[in-house]
Amino acid sequence: MTIPDPAVEQSRLVLTPHPLQRVGAFALVALAGRECLGEFSAEDLLPAMDVVRADAVRASVRESKAADGFWQKVSLSYFPNAPMNHPGRRKGKGPSGEPKTDGDVEEGVRSWLRIPASDSWPDAGCALCGRAAVGFFGKRDMALAESEAYRNTAPRGHDGTALCWPCLCGFYALPYGCQLTGGPSIALHSWDDGFLAASVRRRVERNLKIALNGSAPKPSGWTREVVALRALRNYGERLTDGVELLVFNNNNRGQLLERHGLDQPLAEWLRKTCRFGGLRVGFTALVRAHATVNTSGVVSLARNAFRNPERIVGRGTGFMASSLLASEPEHAELTAVAELIFSFAHEVLLMNEKDRSEIRETAKRIAAVLHPEASRGPLKAFRKHLSNSRQLRSWLLSRDVALVGREETPFEGPLVSEHVMVLLFDPSQDNPWWFHRDLLLAGVVEELARLKWTAKDESETAEAEIAKLREDDKKWINRENDDDEEDER
Repeated sequence: MTIPDPAVEQSRLVLTPHPLQRVGAFALVALAGRECLGEFSAEDLLPAMDVVRADAVRASVRESKAADGFWQKVSLSYFPNAPMNHPGRRKGKGPSGEPKTDGDVEEGVRSWLRIPASDSWPDAGCALCGRAAVGFFGKRDMALAESEAYRNTAPRGHDGTALCWPCLCGFYALPYGCQLTGGPSIALHSWDDGFLAASVRRRVERNLKIALNGSAPKPSGWTREVVALRALRNYGERLTDGVELLVFNNNNRGQLLERHGLDQPLAEWLRKTCRFGGLRVGFTALVRAHATVNTSGVVSLARNAFRNPERIVGRGTGFMASSLLASEPEHAELTAVAELIFSFAHEVLLMNEKDRSEIRETAKRIAAVLHPEASRGPLKAFRKHLSNSRQLRSWLLSRDVALVGREETPFEGPLVSEHVMVLLFDPSQDNPWWFHRDLLLAGVVEELARLKWTAKDESETAEAEIAKLREDDKKWINRENDDDEEDER
């Protein structure tokens, strides 16, 4: 049996089940100038940590607002008890008995970010990867544990979390792989290593410039969900796993850990729709559908994706109906939005294909009934009835009866099949009738747009319809962060 060389093992970077360690590990890969973990060798850990150490030492004698004080500022949120930001870092005397100088402070930071002497290593395995630990570490070195309740505070009689040197370095490099806001930081994590490596690499490139040249981070209210949306837009490969958003702060006064997730189907759907040209027309319109007076469309869309994905369909269909009622509707845009909505139902919500196709077929029949109408009234009435089961049932039955006995009808058979009636009106918990009605409206508008239908009563406009849509949607919008900055386009 070959015994691993301790020196090599303490330089070999591995991924562990800890999301923040994984983000930090890929940050080290980027700091070493490597594209992927497979290119990262044991010799690369030292130069990667040299970058971290140089930035930290340079900032240790600066104020947090200094141009090159990046590490001075972020260390308060990541490593609040580190020697570089401790209130007494300049107090006391140095090794020679003289008052402390900037050189003493810098040496204290170098010592903090240096691997402990081997004769001090405990007889314990790393809690994350199982290799030999180089010490026990707590809040000063390890930004948060898995649980918010744990608070990353070691209990009495316990020395902390045992970590090997590469895993500990991952936590030291973590700030480079996160979105910095001036308050809570935002880490984007995924078990898809390719996506995580690419998103962290882009973030490291930006943060290295901030560390070198200085740049004020965005205020703490900056919209966190947009971080994920941008990363998805910039990734060119198919996602094989979901995406998790970690919002955290490890300082001593306002510890925080929030976790928000996108399942793989939704993350992949968002990546495709906001990236590829053929789908961008519909996605751009879908973003506009989410815009309100107080919140930009991309912010509202990102929030809905993380907090209430089904609401994306409702906002999209409401926008479609209002847009079709405008004097000069963009028919091609409306059909593109409808295509996205039906793909969302299929790819994200995994809707039964039979249900989806029958609703779409019923929508075409209703559109055939509405198409001869020249005014906005019938379409507006149909949309209004969707929120009232009794009125909707009466409207569908009356239109069905009106077709009986006609010599020519736009289609064969009933207006609505028995199966679709169940989808629209069955109140059971496993039947989302409200969602099926949203799809029905999307299908009706899609077919009318395909037929180039335009209302003829020019005296009316769609402004009132759009205002009503926004008013109805207010209750669905999370108002906690109304002071968030509008996303930079």
